[in-house]
Amino acid sequence: MTPGVRPAGAARAPLFEVAGGRPLRGRVAVPGDKSISHRALLLGALATGTSRLTGLSDGDDVARTAEALRRLGAEIGDGRVGPGPGGLHGAEGPLDMGNSGTSLRLLAGVVAARPWSTELVGDASLSTRPMDRVAVPLRAMGAQVQGRTERCLPPVRIRGGALHGIDYTPPMASAQVKSCVLLAGLGAEGETVVREPVATRRHTEELLARCGADVVVGVEDGDHVVRLRPSALAPFELHVPGDPSQAAFWLVAGCVVPGSVLTVEGIYVGPGRRGFLDVLLRMGAAIEERPTTGPADLAATADVTARAGELRATVVEAAEITGLDEVPVLAVAAACAAGTTEFRGVGELRVKESDRLAGVVRLVRAFGAGADAEGDTLVVRGTGGLRAAAVEAEGDHRMAMAAAVAGLAAAGTTAVAGWEAVATSYPRFAEHLAELTGGGAGPE
Repeated sequence: MTPGVRPAGAARAPLFEVAGGRPLRGRVAVPGDKSISHRALLLGALATGTSRLTGLSDGDDVARTAEALRRLGAEIGDGRVGPGPGGLHGAEGPLDMGNSGTSLRLLAGVVAARPWSTELVGDASLSTRPMDRVAVPLRAMGAQVQGRTERCLPPVRIRGGALHGIDYTPPMASAQVKSCVLLAGLGAEGETVVREPVATRRHTEELLARCGADVVVGVEDGDHVVRLRPSALAPFELHVPGDPSQAAFWLVAGCVVPGSVLTVEGIYVGPGRRGFLDVLLRMGAAIEERPTTGPADLAATADVTARAGELRATVVEAAEITGLDEVPVLAVAAACAAGTTEFRGVGELRVKESDRLAGVVRLVRAFGAGADAEGDTLVVRGTGGLRAAAVEAEGDHRMAMAAAVAGLAAAGTTAVAGWEAVATSYPRFAEHLAELTGGGAGPE
């Protein structure tokens, strides 16, 4: 059975029901940014001394990174992160990444720089996701990397140490690949260079600079280029801002559910992460940003307010939505808009936690709008109104939450099976939905 959102005829517990048509009103604070949380934990464990981190994501993905680092000798707790008294060391037995591709790919870079043998494993879904995209550059740096098939499917076994820097241009836009190579480069001999024709999320280079690494970021011949030399890292303090990829669910809901006015507090809106906001604004959304003055200390954080109104179709290029995480919920916005929206160059959605490209097509059709995938292009034909549906998320947290948003905009009661996947990134989503709607949603 192809992964993705499917009719929920053979529903798996717990089933999540959403009552449509209830306006969303109030304020909500989403979990700390998942991408930043992973990287802050990794760099905190590699730094000399104790780093202080607040606002970390409370999802299972980030918990997997934290537990793997503990197995490698890090001390993590009470907002403090650092190497233990004996420093980092090899782990006994495999490190379980659960469903977190970010954990596996970034941790691969860390252990590749160390003279250890490490096995990285994951759940059934993660075990189908290709890791050749990090295996290729790590092998070029001198690490031994083994996985199943030519695509290097997990389990992934890495013997590291004695690395040398490389000058690498990833064949696809991927912040995870960039980060893996840079984390390996911290312990490599010579300079490590990563060139990106399409700039991805910059959290790794931003945090490396915060730690005092010998890192230079610039533009060369139109490419975003990061140059890193072996570096000892200093401890740092960081409050992780709200995750814009999680905020996107509420902001789209605020745009498409009549009568809604809601604010998402303190989210990161810096380079590479605000693309979904720009798309919604282009669609005519009533969105307002106010700079945050609270504890978030990364640049470019804001409280963002969305008000319900009419949306119009647009064309979305993949480069606007780095990582493509917001595409499923933007497709819901497109289904509610007037006209036909195209998402171009989004073929990478096929190798996420599920085949999200096929899943989005099924999701949109289930709610009564039109959708097709033509090559690497997703086409959504908006109807201006949705009908309730019964769908199955098939283990994909973003597809589950996108289905919930569609259900909020639809007349009647929507049922989402496979809801347990949401714990991966947003364990309190159902609680927050109930608060914003005054009830009307919950597990069966």
